[in-house]
Parts: sequence; structure tokens; C-alpha cells
Amino acid sequence: MNVNQSAPPVPPFGQNQPIYPGYHQSSYSGQPGPTVPPTPYGAYNGPMPGYQQTPPQGVPRAPPSSGAPPASTAQAPCGQTTYGQFGQGDIQNGPSPTAQMQRLPGSQQFGSPLVPVVSQPAVLQPYGPPPTSTQVTAQLAGMQISGAASQAPPSSGLGYGPPTSLASASGSFPNSGPYGSYPQSQAPPLSQAQGHPGVQPPLRSAPPLASSFTSPASGGPRMPSMTGPLLPGQGFGSLSVNQPNHVSSPPAHALPPGTQMTGPPVPPPPMHSPQQPGYHLQQNGSFGPARGPQPNYESPYPGAPTFGSQPGPPQPLPPKRLDPDAIPSPIQVIEDDRNNRGSEPFVTGVRGQVPPLVTTNFLVKDQGNASPRYIRCTSYNIPCTSDMAKQAQVPLAAVIKPLARLPPEEASPYVVDHGDSGPLRCNRCKAYMCPLMMFIEGGRRFQCSFCSCINDVPPQYFQHLDHTGKRVDAYDRPELSLGSYEFLATVDYCKNNKFPSPPAFIFMIDVSYNAVRTGLVRLLCEELKSLLDYLPREGGAEESAIRVGFVTYNKVLHFYNVKSSLAQPQMMVVSDVADMFVPLLDGFLVNVNESQAVITSLLDQIPEMFADTRETETVFAPVIQAGMEALKAAECAGKLFVFHTSLPIAEAPGKLKNRDDRKLINTDKEKTLFQPQTGTYQTLAKDCVAQGCCVDLFLFPNQYVDVATLSVVPQLTGGSVYKYACFQVENDQERFLSDLRRDVQKVVGFDAVMRVRTSTGIRAVDFFGAFYMSNTTDVELAGLDEDKAVTVEFKHDDRLSEESGALLQCALLYTSCAGQRRLRIHNLALNCCTQLADLYRNCETDTLINYMAKFAYRGVLNSPVKTVRDTLITQCAQILACYRKNCASPSSAGQLILPECMKLLPVYLNCVLKSDVLQPGAEVTTDDRAYVRQLVSSMDVAETNVFFYPRLLPLTQSPMDSTEPPAVRASEERLSSGDMYLLENGLSLFVWVGASVQQGVVQSLFNVSSFSQISSGLLIVVKQEDKLEMLFKHFLVEDKSLSGGASYVDFLCHMHKEIRQLLS
Repeated sequence: MNVNQSAPPVPPFGQNQPIYPGYHQSSYSGQPGPTVPPTPYGAYNGPMPGYQQTPPQGVPRAPPSSGAPPASTAQAPCGQTTYGQFGQGDIQNGPSPTAQMQRLPGSQQFGSPLVPVVSQPAVLQPYGPPPTSTQVTAQLAGMQISGAASQAPPSSGLGYGPPTSLASASGSFPNSGPYGSYPQSQAPPLSQAQGHPGVQPPLRSAPPLASSFTSPASGGPRMPSMTGPLLPGQGFGSLSVNQPNHVSSPPAHALPPGTQMTGPPVPPPPMHSPQQPGYHLQQNGSFGPARGPQPNYESPYPGAPTFGSQPGPPQPLPPKRLDPDAIPSPIQVIEDDRNNRGSEPFVTGVRGQVPPLVTTNFLVKDQGNASPRYIRCTSYNIPCTSDMAKQAQVPLAAVIKPLARLPPEEASPYVVDHGDSGPLRCNRCKAYMCPLMMFIEGGRRFQCSFCSCINDVPPQYFQHLDHTGKRVDAYDRPELSLGSYEFLATVDYCKNNKFPSPPAFIFMIDVSYNAVRTGLVRLLCEELKSLLDYLPREGGAEESAIRVGFVTYNKVLHFYNVKSSLAQPQMMVVSDVADMFVPLLDGFLVNVNESQAVITSLLDQIPEMFADTRETETVFAPVIQAGMEALKAAECAGKLFVFHTSLPIAEAPGKLKNRDDRKLINTDKEKTLFQPQTGTYQTLAKDCVAQGCCVDLFLFPNQYVDVATLSVVPQLTGGSVYKYACFQVENDQERFLSDLRRDVQKVVGFDAVMRVRTSTGIRAVDFFGAFYMSNTTDVELAGLDEDKAVTVEFKHDDRLSEESGALLQCALLYTSCAGQRRLRIHNLALNCCTQLADLYRNCETDTLINYMAKFAYRGVLNSPVKTVRDTLITQCAQILACYRKNCASPSSAGQLILPECMKLLPVYLNCVLKSDVLQPGAEVTTDDRAYVRQLVSSMDVAETNVFFYPRLLPLTQSPMDSTEPPAVRASEERLSSGDMYLLENGLSLFVWVGASVQQGVVQSLFNVSSFSQISSGLLIVVKQEDKLEMLFKHFLVEDKSLSGGASYVDFLCHMHKEIRQLLS
């Protein structure tokens, strides 16, 4: 097959893709430090140039093994580093939405000649005799998995290797550019049986895309990837390539247009016979250790060409470090997905489509499946049998965000009103009417797609079918044509068969000495005066239906009557906190507009009333009890906003003691730090859920407050926790007020119940998030806001069929802000497969990481942290080993081969393992760990993505036509001292200022004359070599962490070792 030949006509994702010869990679961000001259990085598939722009002085680049010499050269733009790890679109999680695209080598812009090496032609052209099996094994035996290696001067030779892409034979994916090989002199030990490249297992059919490269050593300086002669069947730079489905070898002349090459041309190599004993023709472009760069084979003298030369005896080299540019880059994958899939709308009409990444801005057109903003899955093609699922170890899970906010260009779900009869449902499984249901017998009956039960269609819902068997009114009814919609619920769906009242908000303010002294009370009261005008409202309503109430507390509680008929607010004190009751009903919960003057007067008086307080002790459980009792008396659901500063040590129910003990870290008792110290709060949370009372907690601690215990009620009621350690008004008010405004204004569903139904064959078995469950199927949420996600895991209970696929339906019953009872329905159809290759081709790494993080963070409640970490590593190794064993083309064990859409799994998993919950540094408090643990539990996929792998944006390199500068990888070596960088992870915001940044840059960006005048506000400003820089470096997740977390390079080596142990 010619590499320029278009793919077979089975369009992935239901869209065509054209061929782009010579598709150029735009210059990508990231300037090296001042001591490093700008240079293009090597191709993503591994040939790693050193830091030179001049032609290399070592081994000259070898010519392509087939094809004419390249026609053109290209230079990187002056002063700009190009991330050439993969060309634009080389590595894409899914194809371009516009047309069937075949990645051609022309996109590999800088630093390597481009020659197809996926399948070698019949004649091989080695550059010298192959090493013996013993030599290969010896080379592979010394790999260090962690720790710095001794320094070695980088060799000046450049390894050159082409990216290669072929259309997969099944037509389901265009093949992306391959990963690079890396030096193998330090690969993990390899058994003799595995080590001989001549021993090839039989080829398996239809492997999905993969990325492969050979195992490196860790530590030491960067080394170029090629330092010696090539071997039979070896591509230049020992490229290991993505695994295409089987294709024939490309013809020798298939050098595509747009191929570029830098450096001097070299003479063609001598021809060798391919019939060398023990070296079989490599069929799928996977090159193992014997075909990799052979670091022990030095040139006869510096700068000499090595073709045909006879190597001397192997010379030991110092351990080498894998070049970070030769391994999968999250930034490049994100950029490629944006380029390939950001321009076209994502149309949900086709079953089992993998959506664009969460980092890509795209529009969604709902044509029968729920938008990925509502549901994302770990895989969109799930195994037909449980045995296959167990073999692959890929968790089958969905992250569901039922009330997700949509961009303005997308319509909110339509509301369908079926009157008194209510929504139509299946009689057996109770699934709601949806586009997946099948109408039969001329439209008089319908067959449920979930349980196959046949149901009668009520006369008022009857409609005729067209010639295709579809109802003629299908496109007039949202429930028959859209993936997401809402039904108005009838009284049968309401508590006590009575429609609910509009919900209420109660603000409960700590007025102890700490809260008053920091200025928190005054700041909060000032803000509430204006904020109450922005309570959430329904549709185009002029004013919000939500009523408000106010309580202040320290050791006792103060309730306020703010009835509109009063001239001044009245205060009532309840000192019996052991038996909490609400002293007034009328005048406690009021309409904001009617009582505006009284509320303003109260908010003016509270800071003055408690200005001279000396009361330092606080209560906590009675405060929540009081709020819940008030909602109960008013017969409505609602939310408590609790502003709290210290450990509740006053005599009262829920009293806590200081149990902070860092000595428990890394012991079997460490799990107790994450568990609540008393059962009082769980009981209280259960009562709150029954009443529809959601709790949002704002914490302002100066010392330990036992977040693990205080966060139990917010966690179980669907609420949120915000934490501002050592709160100071001048530094923290901006962040606090921003959080408060968003929290008060966002859309919330109250008194909610969520159920996930599935078609026969799979069922929901586990749930992760902020909610309460009294049985195994119903997720109960006192409140559910637009930011909260629930992760659901599925298991097989029967065999699935490829024809019918697997169906999910999420139904959320809730009370809206206006007091309307509604049902929100989301439907999603997935494909099913009998080949592991199809499973691995349709996974989504970001969703996998969301599930794995939540699984691990729940695990620390009951297991030692080390056990949890080991479980994660083992599961990841099993996933990748299963792919290697069953889907990848035969290749040497010295290679790490990753599935195309999981190539970022190791880097992201390492970020989870290094997170504060699983591997805390010395400066991380037990409260911080408990806070992060509960925070992550209800994050959606986009939030976990940026939380675990923060965005690092160079501020002085923003292109003129872009609103956002291109991101760089989260590693210290990407920082330039002449630049400024913004780092954010959804929680923290840093600006790092290099030591040699010009004054004018600081002035133009911050509008101040000098660095010292930059006010922090929402930002934490860090100057290079400042003491704060240690905190900043904690977020550079590709580097080794102070707490002992491995660097990305070291972890990749470790994963390779784990995979090889599983395979052997």
C-alpha cells in the first residue's frame, strides 16, 4: 500500500477526512533557558537532537533506507523553539472532524528526514553487523529506574527518524505519528528468550493505533537518540511506530511531498541481503532493542560516517536519560486535538463516537445522544463479555454532570409537559421515553430498548409511523429526537404528594473573636448587601423566588427577625445548643425585595454588635441542626451557607478535639486522618438529605480545624467546601468574594434523586461523588449544582451484543430554583466489541484518570496509602500490558508500546500518585489533604484534567491573533529566566517571574513600575529563586517532587518495567 493512498472508506466518527501531504506544524511554545540556543526539538517519534542548530559533529545523519533524497530544508523561526514531538495532527485522540485524514510524514517539520518505515521493503540495508543476542541483553541489563545517573557529556550525533503514518486497515482511525525510541543501553533487564529480536510471536489481527518507544535510563544529561550503526530492519533513529492495522510495505520510492531534511546529504548505504539468520523482516514497524540505536557502537573517530564500518568491542557508556521531548507530551496532544477537532461541531447522532478532549473548545449538536458536557465515558466501545473486560482491566465508567452549564451558543434542554399523565415510561424497568425506544405495530406499542419489554402507547400519545418505522412527529418531540431534555413532574413525583415550595438560603455567620478580628464579618456583611440581588432565578423571572434568613453564632446561636413590617431587625438568642430549636417562624425566611431595608439594617449592625467580642469558642453541629429545623418548619428545601473559623471545641453535640498527628503519615493508621472523628455528623447529614437541606461550608482556619470531620455534612448533602487558610482581608478577599458570588448565583437543583439505568448486560455498581445513598441504586442529593459530577462504574451481568450496543439513561428528579419539580433525562448509546483492539481504540484517558483518582481517594479511607498507590500502578500496568500482548504488533520486549488514545495515561497517573492526598510533602497539612480529597470527589473531567496536570502559559509569548498563549509542559526546564509564566490548576493561580525579565514587560502586563508593586489578589506572584518558588515547583508535575514523587521520565521507565514483568 502506498502511504499516500487514502484509507478504506469506513469513516471514523461518521466523518470524512482528506489527506494532507506536507501538513506543517505551527511553531509551538516554550523557549529554552538563556543558556540554550533556540533549536527545533526532535520528532515525536524519538530522534532527539541535542541543543545545536549547526550540523552535528558526530555521526552524520543516515539517509533514508528507501526513497529519493529529500527535496527541501526548513528552518525554525528565529529565536523560537518548535515542539516537533508530533506534527500538528500527528497524535490525535480521534480524527479530524472534517474529512478522512491520513497523517503523512510531511508534517514532521524540523530536524528529521521523513521516510516511511512502518513496514520495511523486501531489501534491508543495515549499516554493520547486528550485535549478538548476548550483547543486546547486556546493554538492556543496566537500566536504572529511579535516581540520578552519573553525568555524561551529550554525544553530538543526531538520531534521525521519520514519523510514519498509514491508514488503518479497518478504517476506524487515521494512524498518527509514532513515538520516538529512546536509548536502550539502560533498559530494564530482559530475559534471554525475550531479548532475541529474531524470535517473533505470530502476528495478531487488527491492532489499534499505538505509540512505541524503547526504554531509557533515568537521570543524567539529555542524550541524542542515535550513536551508532543501524541494524537490519531498523528505521532511522530506531523509530518505533504507532501500530496500524496490518498493511503491506510501502514502495521504496514513497517519500512524500513536503519532506524536509536539515544537515548535509550523505551517500546511500551499501545494499545487504535480507537473509541474515535470526533477523526477520519487521512487519508492523515496531523496532525492538536490536533495532534500536546501539549506544555501544561508537564511530571510528568523531564526525566519521558509520555506514558499513565494523564496530569494535562494546564500550560501556554512562547511564543515559530519556529525553523528555521523546515521550508523549500532554501539551502537544491537547494542541493537536484542538487543531483537528475544534473547528467542526460535534454531532451526537452516531452511536459510540469519542468526543473531542475536554481541553478543546467545540460546539455540540444534540441529535439523539447526550452532549459530552453532560456525560463522558472511559470507553465508547465496551467489551461484549465480562471475561474480556477483566482481561483488559480498563474500568468501564461514566462521569455524569446532570446540570452542567452550557455555552451560550447551545440551547438548554427543552422542557416537555405531558400534563397530568406525566412522562411516558417502560412498565417494567421504568426507563423514560427516549430516542432509543422502538415503536411497533403501526405506532400502537413500543419496545423498551433497555429491557425489551413491549408497552402500549397511551391514546393521547399515539402517532403514525413513516415508511422507516419512525413516528412522523419524532422531530417535533424532544424526547424522541434529542439526547437530553426535561419533563415537568406530576404531583406523584413530589414528597407527600404535594408540590414543593420555592427553596430558601440561610446565611450562618461565625462571629467569634477570630472571625471579627480578621475583618471577615465586616467584609461578608458588606458583600451580602449587594449579592442578595443576584440570587438564582428561573428563566426570565424578574425576581428570584428564593427566600433568605440570617443566623450568627459563637458558643450560642442568634436568630434574626427581618420581617418587612419591622423598622429594625430583632435578635433572638438560643443558648441551649444541646437541644436545638428555631425560636421564630414568621419573619425568619423572607423575600429579599420586600425586606430589603430591614436586611440592610441588619447587615450594617452585625459587625458593630460583635466588634468587641472576646468569645473564642465555637459550636458547629448545632448550627447545621438549626438551619435544617428552620427549613423543616418552613416546609421547603434549601441551602445553608456556613462561614466558620475554628475547631468546634465548645460543649455541644459534635464537639471535636485536636487529633492532628503527622507521625501517622506512612503508617497503617494514616487512614484515620481522613475519617471523621465522630459519627454525629453522618447522622446529621442523613437528616439534612431527608429534608433537602444542602450545606456549603466556607472555612477560614488559622490552625487545624479537622476538615475531614467538618466536611462530612457538605459532602453527603451535595454541597461544597471552600478553604482560606490564615485568611487576611487584603490578600484573600478577592478570591473569597469571587467564590461566594459564584456559589450564591449558580444554578442548583434541590431535594434531588438520580438513577442511572442501563440496557440488559451491564449495570451500575459503584458511585463516586458528593451525595448520600440509602440503597444501591438511588443517588440522593439534598442539592446538586452545575459544577458537581457523579462518577458511575459499570460491570457486566450478562453478555452484550455488537448489534444493539449498550445504553445508559441518567434520570435526575429535582426541585428548581422556582420550586418546580422536574425530571432531567440524559441518554447515551455506546458500541460493544468482541476485539480488544476496538476497546483500546475508543478510550478516553481524561475520563479514566477522573475515575482512577476518585477510586484512589476513596480508597485511602480504608487502606494504607501505599496500598492504594500500588493498586493504581498495577492496574495501569495491566491495562497497558494487555494492549501490548493482545493488540500491538510483535516487537521486542525492550520497547514500551502505548495505545494511541492512552499514551498520556502514564504521565497523568503519575500526577495522581504525586498528589497531596497520596504523597504529601512536608509542608502539606492533614487538613489540606482532607480538603483536596473531598474536592476531587465531585470534580468533572475538565476539572480533574487541569487539577492534576496544571496549565503553564508563557505570558510574553502570546501570538497577536490568539487570546491565549500556547501552553508549555509543566517542567522547570521549560521555564526561561527572561520570561513570565501563568500557572493554574483550577484552585491556585501563580505568576512566575524570571530573574532576567525586562522591566518593560512587568510594566505592560501588570501596569506597575516594578516587580515589588505587583499585588497578589487572586494571584500568587513568585520571583525566580524566591522562597515561594518551592511552592510553585510543587505544581511542575513532570519533575521529581520533593516528597519523593517520580519525574515523568522515571515513572515511564518504571511502568515499562512493571509491564515487562507482567508479560514475562
